[in-house]
Amino acid sequence: MQDRPMSRWLSPLMAFCLSFMLISTFAPMVGLSLDRQLDFWALWLITVFILALPFAYGEFALIKRAKTTALNALMSLTREADASMQWRIVGWLSVIFMPFLAGGMIANTAHIGLSFLHFSWSESISFLILAGIAFVLSFLPRQILIILSAIAVVAAIVMGKMFGTPLTAWHMTPVTLSEWGGAVLLTLVASGLGLGVYAQSNAQAAKVTENTTPLVLPIWVAQILAVVVFGFFSAQTEISELTLLTTMVFGAALLLQFAKQQLQERQVSIIVQYAILLAPLCIWTMTVVLPVLNMVMMLWGLVTCLIYAIFVGWIMKISHLRKALNFSNEMVYNVWRIAIRVIAPLSIILAIVGVVLGRF
Repeated sequence: MQDRPMSRWLSPLMAFCLSFMLISTFAPMVGLSLDRQLDFWALWLITVFILALPFAYGEFALIKRAKTTALNALMSLTREADASMQWRIVGWLSVIFMPFLAGGMIANTAHIGLSFLHFSWSESISFLILAGIAFVLSFLPRQILIILSAIAVVAAIVMGKMFGTPLTAWHMTPVTLSEWGGAVLLTLVASGLGLGVYAQSNAQAAKVTENTTPLVLPIWVAQILAVVVFGFFSAQTEISELTLLTTMVFGAALLLQFAKQQLQERQVSIIVQYAILLAPLCIWTMTVVLPVLNMVMMLWGLVTCLIYAIFVGWIMKISHLRKALNFSNEMVYNVWRIAIRVIAPLSIILAIVGVVLGRF
């Protein structure tokens, strides 16, 4: 299945929707489902500039240079850089992470939302039904799926405003390493970075656009707007949680579709495709180990981002990056290069430590 090139406005819309869904998934894991901490969001605002924006440019540099999706791109990019084929594993980590993340979105929201319905069957059966719906929806044209996702997100925001739980007043708390880990997690993994989906959805435009900034900035702004909206969003009641759960099914379908496209372009056999899509998705039926799976999901996402940052910053050829990004100012390029080579890896390593410490 090959989708037609997306309209320019659809890509930021998808970024807003997907970011909102993922933030709604990860926020409870870092204690932000209802709590509103000024110091945490100040950290997030810093990471938006020093991590999210450089990372978004980095993902577009990969796609623009190779003129294909990430999984295929790493084959040619490692050859060009005379780098070890082991670096290609990050493409597979990213592709397999998409269905795993899709399952996490559904499972975590269903764990709360379905408790209101008191079904006679188990939570695992409910998850399988929702995951099956998401898999079927992933065959819809991407434009339609994004529009349906947008409608669902708007409904979730409205229902959250009308029927959600009151939020705590904004307040300050001591800044900790675990807070930094949560901020980086929301900035990168919960914004869909490290997956390359935004660059993937703009692959056709990236091939013919000299400057990547007109493609990157609208997506970056949409991601910021999604977090700002989430700052005033709450669920935790029957109608708001069930609306949010519906939204997650559409988001999961989007991730499955992106993973499926990369596997198709890599010419993976259909049986292996379905195995890669369904196995990581269905592992979430083991609801008794939900906390463990959530920990794996957070660390997996951060490690994938770390490897991408190292590959783009240290392995790819400087001349190729400069030509792909085509910044109008050399100083801007140098600042970006420092961010992706030094600031991003160190920040992610600290975040991994913070996430681990926050669980013990």
